[in-house]
Amino acid sequence: MEDKVIIFDTTLRDGEQSPGASMTKDEKVRIARQLERLKVDVIEAGFAASSDGDFDAIAAVAATVKDSIVCSLARANDKDISRASDALKQAKSKRIHIFLATSPLHMELKLRMSPEQVLEQAKRSIRFARNLCDDVEFSAEDGYRSEMDFLCRVFEAAINEGATTINVPDTVGYAIPELYGEFIKTVRTRVPNSDKAVWSVHCHNDLGMAVANSLAGVKIGGARQIECTINGLGERAGNTALEEVVMSLRTRKDYFNLVSGIDASQIVPASKLVSQITGFVVQPNKAVVGANAFAHASGIHQDGILKARETYEIMRAEDVGWSANKIVLGKLSGRNAFKQRLQELGIAIEAEGDLNDAFSRFKTLADQKSEIFDEDIISIMAGSTVEEGEFYRFISLKQHSQTGERPISQVTLQMGDKEVSAEAEGNGPVDASLNAIESIAKSGAEQLLYSVNAITSGTQSQGEVTVRLSKGGRIVNGVGTDPDIIAASAKAYLSALNKLHDPRREKLNAQMAP
Repeated sequence: MEDKVIIFDTTLRDGEQSPGASMTKDEKVRIARQLERLKVDVIEAGFAASSDGDFDAIAAVAATVKDSIVCSLARANDKDISRASDALKQAKSKRIHIFLATSPLHMELKLRMSPEQVLEQAKRSIRFARNLCDDVEFSAEDGYRSEMDFLCRVFEAAINEGATTINVPDTVGYAIPELYGEFIKTVRTRVPNSDKAVWSVHCHNDLGMAVANSLAGVKIGGARQIECTINGLGERAGNTALEEVVMSLRTRKDYFNLVSGIDASQIVPASKLVSQITGFVVQPNKAVVGANAFAHASGIHQDGILKARETYEIMRAEDVGWSANKIVLGKLSGRNAFKQRLQELGIAIEAEGDLNDAFSRFKTLADQKSEIFDEDIISIMAGSTVEEGEFYRFISLKQHSQTGERPISQVTLQMGDKEVSAEAEGNGPVDASLNAIESIAKSGAEQLLYSVNAITSGTQSQGEVTVRLSKGGRIVNGVGTDPDIIAASAKAYLSALNKLHDPRREKLNAQMAP
């Protein structure tokens, strides 16, 4: 019999801890819907106690998702656990995920607790959580650097108190595949009640081995849950990439003899959606989801592919969701055709007003470029609704640029309940436009990143611009799209300013919390 590996996706929680990757409630719901189409087993929607905004987002995901388990992270205290339970009330299937550090380094320097205090705290918190939820996961933060005897005591106690999943994280990406696999195996062997829980692995990519470590954890260690994120998104060097572990299990089933329930054809759409929302562009040579993942430049490779695909391809591009950028609609297409294409792309329309707004954006874009692709429609829907509490809104832009002269840009935007305009110079038209916006906003934020990505091919492509700003210890990303790169840049800058302006975006980082 083939064993199933549970896929636990934490894009909305651990992935969101990437500096600047914070998502709005609506964005989390959109990604959660795609994760459900991907047939992810568990969706960790956030950390309910971190902020009111995260609580609301988890509640919205819980009310939307029907086929996946919805999970909230919580520290090992009653307040966090109660908050998680409240956020998950509407979930059809729910899980509370409790974590507590167990390594000597973390216990002494971060928690300032003795091992016995940590053990008792773990037991009390799991006991409390089981009164609120039947499905409780316990994670020993920095578990891989914990002392084996103590870790086994904690896990045995956790299972006795009712934990149904036990996670052994490599929190800092320190593990080596063979050693990590043996570590998991040893723990499972030494914990007498290990058969009463599902064992899970959660690996970070600081040494570039998160995927390899996770696979070793299931193959050697016997774990049956992998915690991962779309595109490997996550703090520092990122997390285990969902697309890589899933396709490794599928492509090398001869070796692993393990399966997942993932619908692989939804991998690329999920990758593109997460990239578009967070502004974290996928590198071209990224496995499975990178633009070059199935491209062949070498003449020898091309010749082999033409004769037989399997000469150089171990996976089929279409199996993971890659397809040609076919023209789907044009400016003569009607509202019903647009709505039908949205349904085919798996994009849900909740309100008639949202559809009308999106269709209006589509018609505007169709007047600007002759060919509309699936990626364009996804981009249109990404910006089809105005976020609640959005303070800055782009209205118009006019700029003049001529060789030998400093460019000048005039920007008009909505700021609160008033319309304002400003003019500024810059080193280029983009710089001038952002200077004009800043002269209005006076945010004082430091710009950490400016990047441009073409949504489709050709000079008519929409430009997707990402702007990363930093202020007061907060780092935010703003994303804007438009066939005009300068307008896209202005929209991205305003998007980032809105995130800095919104107090609901202030949130607690679970790992940094006292």
